[in-house]
Amino acid sequence: MNNMLHSFSKWISSTKGAIISIVVWLIAIAVLSAIAPGSGDVEETTDEDSAHANRPSEEAQDIMDKNYPSEEGPPALLVFQGDKNEEITEEQREDIEDLSEWLNSDDKPENVESALEFYDMPEKVQDIFLSDDKSTAHINVAMKEDLEPDETFDTLDAVQDKADEIMDEDGLEMNITGPAGIAADTISLFKNANFVLMFATIGLIFVLLMIIYRSPLLAVIPLIVAGLVYSVVDRVIGLSGDKGWFVVDSQATSIMMILLFAVLTDYSLFVLSRFRYELKLHDSKSEAMAKAFEPVLKPILFSGVTLFIAMVVLFLADFTPYNNFAPVFSIAIVFILLGGITLIPAIFALAGRKAFWPFIPKVEMQEEKKPNKKHFWGVVGKAVTKRPGITAGILLIVMLAASLNIQSMEFSFNQLESFPDDTDSRIGYEKLADKLPEGELAKTNIVLESDEKLDIDEDFVDHINSLRKDIEDQGDIEEVSPELDKDMVGSKDDLPRDFLADTDKAVQLDVTLKGNPYSQPSLDLIDSLRNKQDSLLEKNGLDSDDITMSIAGETAEKLDVRDMNQRDMIITFTIITVLITIMLMFQSGSIIMGLVMIFTMLLSYTATLGLSWFVIENILGFDTLSYRLPLYNFVFLIALGVDYNIILVSRIREEISYYNWREAISRGVALTGGVISSAGIILAGTFTVLITQPVQELYLFGLMMGMGVLIDTFIVRGMLLPSILTFTKPKQANKKITD
Repeated sequence: MNNMLHSFSKWISSTKGAIISIVVWLIAIAVLSAIAPGSGDVEETTDEDSAHANRPSEEAQDIMDKNYPSEEGPPALLVFQGDKNEEITEEQREDIEDLSEWLNSDDKPENVESALEFYDMPEKVQDIFLSDDKSTAHINVAMKEDLEPDETFDTLDAVQDKADEIMDEDGLEMNITGPAGIAADTISLFKNANFVLMFATIGLIFVLLMIIYRSPLLAVIPLIVAGLVYSVVDRVIGLSGDKGWFVVDSQATSIMMILLFAVLTDYSLFVLSRFRYELKLHDSKSEAMAKAFEPVLKPILFSGVTLFIAMVVLFLADFTPYNNFAPVFSIAIVFILLGGITLIPAIFALAGRKAFWPFIPKVEMQEEKKPNKKHFWGVVGKAVTKRPGITAGILLIVMLAASLNIQSMEFSFNQLESFPDDTDSRIGYEKLADKLPEGELAKTNIVLESDEKLDIDEDFVDHINSLRKDIEDQGDIEEVSPELDKDMVGSKDDLPRDFLADTDKAVQLDVTLKGNPYSQPSLDLIDSLRNKQDSLLEKNGLDSDDITMSIAGETAEKLDVRDMNQRDMIITFTIITVLITIMLMFQSGSIIMGLVMIFTMLLSYTATLGLSWFVIENILGFDTLSYRLPLYNFVFLIALGVDYNIILVSRIREEISYYNWREAISRGVALTGGVISSAGIILAGTFTVLITQPVQELYLFGLMMGMGVLIDTFIVRGMLLPSILTFTKPKQANKKITD
């Protein structure tokens, strides 16, 4: 393998090899640009579904759809509120009636399936759809089935325009919320977001590289490399999405772009730090690049393969958004690795010494690289190996203490909480939540289904009412409806609307929770009801062998999301940890070193979560954070942390051929500290660019990743890992020791 790496390094560093490599990439870009759309043309927001099996709430919804068929798609909830939260006036009520009549006319938008006939109701019936203080009203508008997100956005935009025209300056405001409103706002929030993200990323990397290296070309070349690779990745993902091979998730493409620019910049820094040194020893730029690239090539390969393994593991995730990350990131990592081993050495080799202008390295014929022990990392390397026990002990105590704060983390399953405060769907939701019982915002449906037609006699009415009461006694439930009367037994028409299915084989109960339908207590309550389904039926005289009970609704859906998330965290954390540990053992040639490295990486992750939660809760003032963030941070912090481990340990392995174990570690820290810290600063800064995104989930993810990378770079990789390694002297050390 070493011979292959040597031959490849020599070929890609030659003028011929470099030109061929660049030409191949340019041809690929030209061809793909001609035949494939960009990822932005096919990306979409992923639903919170299961990738591998039907969820209980999905099965319950299928039962609902079978027994209560409807042509309607997701509803939009139009929320009206008067000036200064005052009672809606007669004039304003007439405006709502006019809009309702338009939504039920032939002039309505073609993608509106139906709307509440508010205009055709007596005032007393209309009052049902007003809050108790009559300051807030709401009507439902159902979209047609299977609309594309942009069709929903355009339809609701037209509804908003009509409302503005009708309510012209009479003090009535309308906000659109509900599933359709949330979908439309998601489209609006992410419109042009990737362009902003790309330019912010490029600008930040350029500025940081200029500050660190003070060379225009060194700042531009990594961006050129990343730009070329991104041009290919973007079109390959776009082509795949266009062909329907997989769903292109909008969040995945945003984070993917950040990852691509950050990792390729890191690889560029690893190469140029060696290249600059070799240019002082060799007159030929091709020879200098060959010498510089060979020792870096293996770490880059290991890094890329490790990243790829981590992303492929996401295919095992059950939660659709996680699963949809897998193909996007797997494709990206393949081309990042190809770009790292071809474009980076090729462009630097062709640029030669000019890349470092105005600080052009001259041939000095130095015999060895002597780290300046007065520089920061020289001092750190000497200190951590001189008193490794004290260094490791202090850092372990501090990081373990930070890790303990994980126990206080609170997670949100409400997508709206991730939207900006001024988002229309969030404003509408909060207006309703302020005026109505929170459970009214997302009711839970319980469906009782039988294989045979149900006999709605007096006994059955008694059983249903008894079941209703029993369910209400299970926890914080406002009510279970409808309450049946024995007078209803005589005729199906006397039964409450939508209680008995058209098939006569199912009945449904509406459950209104007291608390927030997306809160953890509400999820726990639905989980408890699921676990008691059979016993509840039998206790109330309904044979569970003949009748099945299913629970549908948004709270049940979020419970499934929580269950899938917990499962996926266990599986991905375990498999990624095991596979990366094996890779680190193989790369370092030591079981102990591999275990030490993975231990410090996991500790870095838990300390990052604990510390970032402290900042998020106590400084930024957030009560919760998205349930997805622990997994996102694990995958990226662990996968990206491998890079710096490999660079450090690879350098230490080089040094142990000539120095004793402690000196080799000290030199390894000193010689790699500059490039690792530079790469870490750029990587942290690049992820922090996500704070430009309008969604709280991405904002906090960028913040947590920035903190995690800096902890990993300066504390774990610079001090904790070297201090622990001092106690793990391998057998191969000291075979050739010089003074």
